[in-house]
Amino acid sequence: MNIALVTGASAGFGAAICRHLAAAGWRVIGTARRAEKLQALHSEIGEAFLPLPLDVSDKAAVTAAVQGLPDGWRDVDLLVNNAGLAVGLERADTARIEDWERMVATNINGLLYVTHALLPQMVQRGASALIVNLGSTAGNWPYFGANVYGGTKAFVEQFSLNLRADLAGTPVRVTVLEPGLCSGTEFSNVRFRGDDARAAAVYEGVQALTADDIARTVLWLAQQPAHVNVNRIEMMPVAQSFAGLSVARKKN
Repeated sequence: MNIALVTGASAGFGAAICRHLAAAGWRVIGTARRAEKLQALHSEIGEAFLPLPLDVSDKAAVTAAVQGLPDGWRDVDLLVNNAGLAVGLERADTARIEDWERMVATNINGLLYVTHALLPQMVQRGASALIVNLGSTAGNWPYFGANVYGGTKAFVEQFSLNLRADLAGTPVRVTVLEPGLCSGTEFSNVRFRGDDARAAAVYEGVQALTADDIARTVLWLAQQPAHVNVNRIEMMPVAQSFAGLSVARKKN
């Protein structure tokens, strides 16, 4: 039975990905900071799910967690780097440097730490394996207030493509998955620092993507033949499209 490790598994995309993989016969290691959420997911999924409380932005903790995986859970075939967040939607000159640092710590450093800890054994085993990195349309299409968040997701895309270039000739595949507007997660609640009304307004009158849409896509990627590498997938709901170019006009 194949083994997957999913970061950011306590809610949203991560929890949905864990559910879909487990339902398809995978054994899933789920990491997140909120141990109680992981335990609830374990109660739901059962013994096919291994909760692993972890802050991916803590390099030493990531190394220890990977090295300390129990017997029977160490040969990870699928890594889903899902942990990530956006904080704030202020213009760059009024944003908080602490918010910028938090996004870099999770969206970039966390992805690097987990990938670096798992990649050597994925390559050395010589078996087919897959890394799916969760990017965002914000890494491709700028919008107001996405300054550092968009920058971190642009990094995720470019790192993923360069990682694939490095791994050519090995059986390890790499995909970057880039969703657009997606409801039913904690993304906007975190971005707006717990302002649930403001977060809900983002999705009013729109049939957005769902966490299950993303999870089904991850499962589809994992089910492709070993010789197929999907480089990049960008997803948007039908209601969303590319913004027009902004023009700042002077007031008379």
